Amino acid sequence: MNETKAGFIAVVGRPNAGKSTLLNHLVGERVAMVSKKAQATRKRMNMIVMHEESQLIFVDTPGIHHKEKLINQFMLEEALKAMGDSDLIIFLAPASDNTKEYEKFLELTESKNSKHIIILTKIDQVSQAKLLEALHSYQPFSDRFEAIIPFSVNKSVGKKDLLNIVSKHLPFSPWLFDTDILTTEHIRSIYKELIRESIFENMSDEIPYESDVIIDKIDEEELIDRVQATIVVEKEVQKRMIVGKGGEAIKRIGIGARKIMEQFAQKKIHLELIVAVKPGWSKNKIELERFGYIF
Repeated sequence: MNETKAGFIAVVGRPNAGKSTLLNHLVGERVAMVSKKAQATRKRMNMIVMHEESQLIFVDTPGIHHKEKLINQFMLEEALKAMGDSDLIIFLAPASDNTKEYEKFLELTESKNSKHIIILTKIDQVSQAKLLEALHSYQPFSDRFEAIIPFSVNKSVGKKDLLNIVSKHLPFSPWLFDTDILTTEHIRSIYKELIRESIFENMSDEIPYESDVIIDKIDEEELIDRVQATIVVEKEVQKRMIVGKGGEAIKRIGIGARKIMEQFAQKKIHLELIVAVKPGWSKNKIELERFGYIF
């Protein structure tokens, strides 16, 4: 009988490098928050993929960045903790990027000598010549990484290679979680992220970054989940924008959120949303901890 393997793999990269899109593709479900806008992910989230005799626990992380806001500092700490706690790191780099972000990553992990592989994402968006140029640009660092893999979610290129290589670098271990679960997150956390995703998709740039979601109540039934949630913003003007004229904007957010929640839960969702103003919540440590951002 083959020995089993299990381990944690931190997935890191600059904001909007495609981390959540990659992970949803590997898991086969929409679990991680996906948005075209950068820094959608704020907290670590574990997603579990079974591959042959290996249990791969991928850790979705906030994008690596340096900003002054307290919540941005929390997000950087989350990424660093995930890297420190993992057996392997996947560094995502869009094929159109230069190596500048990778060099910053190497500086962050230099003292830890972290084992990592590079995934070149979004290869369907560049020419073959540009892809070869990108691969060549990483060659001066070839003694630092274990492998470099071109990957396209849209063309389903690279998935098997990625899972094989990741499995190769994991320790022998009994499986750490039941084999039929996709994530260690509670349903409350997942619904919160899916509502946030709808805010990102439906509002202008300012709103998503100064808003968050509190799940006030969930009643889970066999055929329907009834969810009450509060969208929290920092200013009255933001509340008016989220509600919209005649409640149009919040209705649009609710419809979008309910759709992706139903896709995930595979049952009906009854969603009630309200909006509350908490000035300066993203700069206040006590408020951040109430939202679940524990420093």
